[in-house]
Amino acid sequence: MTSTAVHLPIPRLPRVRAAAGRLQDNAVAGRKRVLLAAPRGYCAGVDRAVVAVEKALERYGAPVYVRKQIVHNIHVVSELEAKGAIFVEEVDEVPAGAHVVFSAHGVSPAVVNAASDRGLHAIDATCPLVTKVHREAVRFARDDFEILLIGHEGHEEVEGTAGEAPDHVTIVNSPDEADTVVVKDPNKVVWLSQTTLSVDETMETVNRLRTRFPELHNPPSDDICYATQNRQVAIKKVAVGADLVIVVGSANSSNSVRLVEVALEYGAKAAYRIDYAEEIQQEWLDGVETVGVTSGASVPEVLVREVLDAIGDAGYRDVEEVKTAEEDLMFSLPKELRQDASGKRDDRALGGRATGGGA
Repeated sequence: MTSTAVHLPIPRLPRVRAAAGRLQDNAVAGRKRVLLAAPRGYCAGVDRAVVAVEKALERYGAPVYVRKQIVHNIHVVSELEAKGAIFVEEVDEVPAGAHVVFSAHGVSPAVVNAASDRGLHAIDATCPLVTKVHREAVRFARDDFEILLIGHEGHEEVEGTAGEAPDHVTIVNSPDEADTVVVKDPNKVVWLSQTTLSVDETMETVNRLRTRFPELHNPPSDDICYATQNRQVAIKKVAVGADLVIVVGSANSSNSVRLVEVALEYGAKAAYRIDYAEEIQQEWLDGVETVGVTSGASVPEVLVREVLDAIGDAGYRDVEEVKTAEEDLMFSLPKELRQDASGKRDDRALGGRATGGGA
């Protein structure tokens, strides 16, 4: 299954909450239960980026500007807007001399230069795992390799990585495009990838590229991030026993969309992506004994808990956590935010979670 990036307008309207008890507890043939995937939810890079905006607001006061959505989740963006963050599409919308945060997805050198030209105080909240891919692109371009960047054209992360070496990068959107991509020198080609893709689809693309270009080089380490892989592994295990899978995450979140696809590929009879619990439809639960629940890497745990409460009203109160990995990775905040205004090291100088489930 192949998907493309989806661009959503930054949310402005307040959330309308549904009344508790909206879902009915209808009888099913067997025992109702929930398989709750772990890991799920916030990864270290997302947590770091969100904390960076919060700390910038505390340190510099509102408004603080953010280029693009800091992470691809409408709830997170709305919450930060309420605290004084202003989200813009490009840095030319930011008043000269203001503070601007670059999103977790990264930016190209052209964006960095544009911010500098406007005298902006830029805070780079790019996920360090995305930065790693940027550095790989720079290095391979310097060695005159042609870079086949597997990812979704138009996604911010892909734009940022491609912008590091625009004359050396060709974007490969899907396995099918691997069959038609043209390179100048088949003996000097390397593949890199967007960090939030389906592991299975990415490797299918790589295998099809390698069939055509046997000398294709691999990146020095896996580009798909640990959190994306871990969440896909967990939902694979959940999907085998689930009649229905609910993925919490926004439509422009690549890794959330992938989780729906993976759930269907690995045995779930139905799978839906939602932003909020109130989007769950009564008919989804008809005849369903086992509901699988997970969330994308940019989703706060509170939204998962709301889903569990909602389906609990419908009789799904027996919750079993299916844990496939532990996550304890943490990243330092951008250097500008590691100290408070007095110069003392800030207590929240790290971003990340020390739990594997997202609780």
